[in-house]
Amino acid sequence: MSTQPLLLSARGLSVGAGGRVLCSGLDLDVRPGEVLAIIGRNGIGKSTLLTTLAGLRAPLSGELTLDARPLAGWAPRDLACRRALLYQAHEDHFASTVLDTVLVGRHPHIGRWADESERDVAIALDALARVSLRGFEAREVRTLSGGERQRVAIAALLAQDAPLCLLDEPVTHLDLDYQVETLALFVALAHEQGRAVVMVLHDLNQVLRFCDRALLLTGAGEWRCGTVDQVLQADVLSHAFCHPLRELRDSGRRYFVPA
Repeated sequence: MSTQPLLLSARGLSVGAGGRVLCSGLDLDVRPGEVLAIIGRNGIGKSTLLTTLAGLRAPLSGELTLDARPLAGWAPRDLACRRALLYQAHEDHFASTVLDTVLVGRHPHIGRWADESERDVAIALDALARVSLRGFEAREVRTLSGGERQRVAIAALLAQDAPLCLLDEPVTHLDLDYQVETLALFVALAHEQGRAVVMVLHDLNQVLRFCDRALLLTGAGEWRCGTVDQVLQADVLSHAFCHPLRELRDSGRRYFVPA
């Protein structure tokens, strides 16, 4: 068992929406330095669970703590300094430059009436460099492609500099090279900088390659959580995704393909 202190903890957590129980009695510990994937079929409750873990939805029952404090008791600004959330979709109703959009991630760290400092701008520029968008600072964000806009959102999350990163489908709209680059970036943040990363993913082979643990939602409120090797088994996944899957191995690495 890891000796790292708990960052996020759920005990007996039940989550629901539209009169349905999506996850029942979840016990989950998230520690610094690990990458946890939330997986399951469309509509099973992955995003709802993630926003509940972020403190944006009230659970049906159970307890959620961040740094051993009840999540519901955190002030919004303090919470934003400790956990960052990447949404699935991004709506830009007003004109804004890429740099200004990324600087939104610095707002929890800036006083109410203060402007961004040179350090805030430097952090935002570094975040853009990490997602290969250096030089896009002056672009109007509504002129970007879907993939470029997704990378701007990731840069804003990086600029927020929170120890807990909650990501809802972070590789949506990204080309294959940027998918790999993005997932490798978050693995490095966890394993080298001690952040905790929880992300909703659809590609099981990406889960196998990049994640330490997996939380599988299987329907009717049921779930299964453990190491990636424990959870990602062909019979378990075939049942959960309602289609037979076959495991392949190549040079010691596991893959799943539809049977």
